[in-house]
Amino acid sequence: MKLSRLCRAVLLWAVFGLSDIASGVHATEQWDYLITGGMVFDGTGGPGVPASVGVDDGQIVYVGPADAAHSADTVVDARGLVVAPGFIDPHTHALALSGDDGPVPLTGYLTQGVTTVFSGNDGGGPVDIGGTLAKLEARGLGANMALYIGHGNVRRKVMGMTARAPSAEELGAMEVLVSKAMLGGAFGLSTGLFYAPGSFAETDEVIALARIAAKHGGIYDSHIRDESNYGIGLVAAVDEVIEIGRRTDIPVHISHIKALGVDVWGLSAEVIAHVDKARAEGVEITADQYPWRASGTGIGASLVPRWAMAGGREAMITRFDAPETAMRIRTEMRENMRRRGGPASLLLTGGSEDWQGMTLDDYATSRGEDPIETALHIVREGDASVASFNMNEDDIEAFMKQPWVMTGSDGSGGHPRLFASFPRKYQKYVIEEGVLTLAEFIQKSTSLAADALGLEGRGQLKPGYHADIVVFDPETYAPRATFTEPTLLSNGVRYLFVGGAPAIWGGEVTGASHGKALRRQAGEGQQGD
Repeated sequence: MKLSRLCRAVLLWAVFGLSDIASGVHATEQWDYLITGGMVFDGTGGPGVPASVGVDDGQIVYVGPADAAHSADTVVDARGLVVAPGFIDPHTHALALSGDDGPVPLTGYLTQGVTTVFSGNDGGGPVDIGGTLAKLEARGLGANMALYIGHGNVRRKVMGMTARAPSAEELGAMEVLVSKAMLGGAFGLSTGLFYAPGSFAETDEVIALARIAAKHGGIYDSHIRDESNYGIGLVAAVDEVIEIGRRTDIPVHISHIKALGVDVWGLSAEVIAHVDKARAEGVEITADQYPWRASGTGIGASLVPRWAMAGGREAMITRFDAPETAMRIRTEMRENMRRRGGPASLLLTGGSEDWQGMTLDDYATSRGEDPIETALHIVREGDASVASFNMNEDDIEAFMKQPWVMTGSDGSGGHPRLFASFPRKYQKYVIEEGVLTLAEFIQKSTSLAADALGLEGRGQLKPGYHADIVVFDPETYAPRATFTEPTLLSNGVRYLFVGGAPAIWGGEVTGASHGKALRRQAGEGQQGD
């Protein structure tokens, strides 16, 4: 009975459109939930309209005018609220932050209105995708999670931390691992070409592995080789992504697009021009962006040159003081620190309590030493996460306005973006600055991500789609997390449905595990639950 009702709703949507669907629903039908009285944004970028949304058996069965004939077991009064598809975060570190056992609640994402997260970005996705997804299912997820196979981990498994091109045998072994991961449900291949060991790979190596992901219907997601002028430069790094897309015919995606550091401020216009040209030529290319001036990484990753990391941590530490490398390392670290704005722009957010909450400049002063020596001390002690204030508002806004740039968090420990990226974008760039309209913000947080990343049946409020729905108060939806208190939960989400079940009810997190471990069906461009 439920299946026939859903099929009828989908058919009516396709034939008659939103305004006429009500005529296809009988008064005798009883749904699980009916959301009434809200301003409904369907996720496609169109304006909000007063409408009702019906949910039954985990799916959306109705979107249309309110009608007294509609009934449900539970009615949600959404008067004065915004109703939209659940937000999709294309770049998180949720898997790495989830521990090894027990449920994965993802509360910090739920309170932003996020119902689906991607993880395994930056080349860090697990090699055993199938096993990881199965374990996540058994543990229980607060939101849906999709995974990438990580180039960095594949390369590390086959080649360790060696800084050279792979042999034919080694490349073949990496191709096998990527193929197995795609068959296990990975949504694509991620790379972190800025980080070791991904930084040791030449473009042809990446292309060979991207071809495997493309063969299975996946996408290519990249933390590009250079977001500044560390090496090949920002524009050349974007061109590398475009080349990979062109030569493999795979959809490509730039993670957390930015112009990092004063030396490249203003290059957003050139990057945008290159991407627009590639898109006009048929390359499928998109990007995500977090709405913060500060990036988040580690002291080692931000300052230590990549050549010094070859061979792994022990070899790197030895090079710090070896006569033949010590001076070169310090010279290059000083230049890397300069391009990021100096030691006062680096806020230490993780690691030892000796330095947490201090800038690198302040901590160096407390130790009575040069900031570079202090940075080396921190790396020797196990490293520290850092918020690096290195971006320019003009570039942030220029990227944000592009129709191919979606919302993302790159959520990581010690940075408020983990708990507040979506509401911050709404508050700062919709309400305060007017960079985006509300409809644009929602589209960039929903259907744009779903369409680009291959999430079938998500990202829109449409009959037949999964009932991932956020209902938020436009007056109170706002971030609370800051750089000094980065784990405060956001305000304003009144109701949140994940797969048709409440994850937030009346503003309170339910604690239920309704999320799915999403699997892309290899070769078909679709995913199942």
